[in-house]
Amino acid sequence: MDGPADVVPLRFFSDLPDPRAANVRHRLIDLLVMALCATLCGADGWDDFEDFADAKRDWFATFLDLQHGVPSADTFRRVISRLDPVEFERCFLQWMQGVVELSQGRLVAIDGKSIRRSFERGWDKIGMTHMVSAFVEHNGQVFTQIQAPGKGRELAAIAGMLGLIDLKGATVTIDAVGAQKNIAEKIRESGGEYVLAVKENQPTLHRAIKAELDDMIRTRGAYLPGDEHESVDAGHGRIETRHVWVTDHLSWLAQRRDWRGLRSVAVVESRRQVPGVGQSIERRYFISSLPADAQAMAAAIRGHWSVENGLHHVLDVSFREDDSRIRKVHGAENMSRLRRMAMNLLRTQGDKHTRRRSIRGRRKIAGWDHDFLLHLIAG
Repeated sequence: MDGPADVVPLRFFSDLPDPRAANVRHRLIDLLVMALCATLCGADGWDDFEDFADAKRDWFATFLDLQHGVPSADTFRRVISRLDPVEFERCFLQWMQGVVELSQGRLVAIDGKSIRRSFERGWDKIGMTHMVSAFVEHNGQVFTQIQAPGKGRELAAIAGMLGLIDLKGATVTIDAVGAQKNIAEKIRESGGEYVLAVKENQPTLHRAIKAELDDMIRTRGAYLPGDEHESVDAGHGRIETRHVWVTDHLSWLAQRRDWRGLRSVAVVESRRQVPGVGQSIERRYFISSLPADAQAMAAAIRGHWSVENGLHHVLDVSFREDDSRIRKVHGAENMSRLRRMAMNLLRTQGDKHTRRRSIRGRRKIAGWDHDFLLHLIAG
């Protein structure tokens, strides 16, 4: 490998503005290569970045400019924290548009996650960084992400994100916070379909759908035609039965014309049986631009839940994101983006042997095996 330009993901970051006006001893692209490699191999912060770069100095010197040695932890902190997050995300999105196909019915789950220890002061936890991500369920990759003002205040971030993505042929799922008319409008304008959860934040709509679909369940569809699908999961002594009812007969719904492309409404009833605890029943309600196909609706709703295990759990367990205390300037947001870059590479690169390993296991292999690390960053 001749230089940073050969690092396939990093070539999309070649025009990322350098926040330093003068006294530049280390090229920005070199800093990013070292930071990404360190993150791939298990580094969690600025001190780790310096230690990793120092330990791999001879290897990095074969393709990076290290005439001034390796950057200090303070250099990593100052530069990465001051990167313009909008520009950083622009480059990230360019990269993902080159490797992820959203069409052909792909499911895009949009969901938010707080970095729990990124608050400035212990008594001011509302200041923690909250990231909204578009997660492609098909291959477990983050397509794009934007920082939101906080949990429950993601609407502006979601709207901005939808304006960046070509969703033609894709299905977008969002929790109740995204059940807004302008969100449905943006998804349809971009050529996508939607499945939006409906809760009490849309009280009139929620009451109407709940009353009608609860009656549909009670009468087994005697008065409201539709489709249904049931699935059963069992594990760890727990049995969960999910039953989906969906209908496109919406003459009873006064708000049906207020939502662009609305074609169907659905309810999912989950019955969970836990030994020694008993049975719990929960119902969740949805509006959608998809036709009244209960099996397809069940797959979309279940696919949205995969964001918890496929993204949030991996970031917390394998990357220890919730333990990170990085918080100054744009540090938490930009470090979060580095973690998602690393996660995407770890998911898509590797041979049969490494693909059998967990994300945590692949990070260890990357730290031990230069050839595997080079394969990851060279694409």
